[in-house]
Amino acid sequence: MTDTLDRVMIFIDGSNLYHSLKSFFNRADIDMGKLGKKLLDKRRLVRIYYYNAKVGHKEEPERYRDQQAFFASVSAIPYCELRLGRLVYNNWPNTPPYEKGVDIQLATDLITHSFKNNYEVAILVAGDNDYVGALQAVKDNGKNVEVALFGKERTSRQLRVVADKVLTINARFLKGCWK
Repeated sequence: MTDTLDRVMIFIDGSNLYHSLKSFFNRADIDMGKLGKKLLDKRRLVRIYYYNAKVGHKEEPERYRDQQAFFASVSAIPYCELRLGRLVYNNWPNTPPYEKGVDIQLATDLITHSFKNNYEVAILVAGDNDYVGALQAVKDNGKNVEVALFGKERTSRQLRVVADKVLTINARFLKGCWK
């Protein structure tokens, strides 16, 4: 059981968060600091890790500029770390780019910080099956895991099963978290 003294680390899959916000709310202008506070719920924050992939400067100059401004705002949040993978462009612009290194970096950090005893509770903001094994490893190391998910229909049932607690991100939850 968690209490207000628990040290919490929040791990955010930025691409998943962005696409979920766009899909459910038709906007993505979330204030990451306020979202973090809402997820904490009176517990002690150790750090927020935000994971994403850098857009190609040559391939998508306008999107690159917007993303750089967003990354700067994320980096300015106290106790927030920006962790970047990369986008791979093959046959651009006919084929959309794909992320490389983001999920594995998040899973590695989740497990590493667990074994270093840097938190009691990990909160994962992501919706796919890729993280189930990492969450189970964290639980097996004696930590609590919470998963923040957008709705039931587009999120992993396995994530719901492995999590100690599921936080549903809906309009009520996000009240006061928008920019």
